[in-house]
Amino acid sequence: MSSAAGRLAVLCTVALLAAGCSHTIEGTATRTAPSIDEESQSPVDVESVMLDQAQMRAITGAGENLTIVPSMDGKIPVDVSDLMNGTPQECKWYFAETQTFGPEVEEFHKTTFQNPPDGGLISEGAAAYRDEATARDAFADLVGQVYDCGSTELGSTFISEWTADATTLALRSPGSCGRDYRIKNVVLAEVSYCAFPESVPGIVMTNMMDKVPG
Repeated sequence: MSSAAGRLAVLCTVALLAAGCSHTIEGTATRTAPSIDEESQSPVDVESVMLDQAQMRAITGAGENLTIVPSMDGKIPVDVSDLMNGTPQECKWYFAETQTFGPEVEEFHKTTFQNPPDGGLISEGAAAYRDEATARDAFADLVGQVYDCGSTELGSTFISEWTADATTLALRSPGSCGRDYRIKNVVLAEVSYCAFPESVPGIVMTNMMDKVPG
């Protein structure tokens, strides 16, 4: 299985878990150019923000049961086109990392972990931008997309509740899944999860933000 195909299969699983389902859908991932960070203008290296596997194991309490999902450790935003089809226009971002983080990303890294004994999934992701204003524009656009999706008739399929302020965005999906976003300096970070206590993604996010300067 190719890296893109493997990443897609788990993305579909994660997306459907977040929507309260448990079926996997086959499809094709659409990716941005592979040179996304080769000429980065970001003053912050996203690699310095990411937590390693040992840290994630300690925070989640899953120990050696927590492993990186094969092909789900990537530096390129992925859009799951098959899941976007049939989704309300206002909610397509839910399956499209290029829409979630916007077109001005200079660097990107996202890793998804699994805890098979408990059926848990958790991911850490970070996008870096060329300056703080660009990062804040991306965050504001994301908040707007969440608002627009939540205002549609089918919005509750994706978002059961959400809150936002100047630097944080938290949304919960039907079932035991959710996504947290936080902006600091030029970095927009994401922690998504299923079947973990809400305290766990909060600790992951806090540790990531502690690594961002300024």
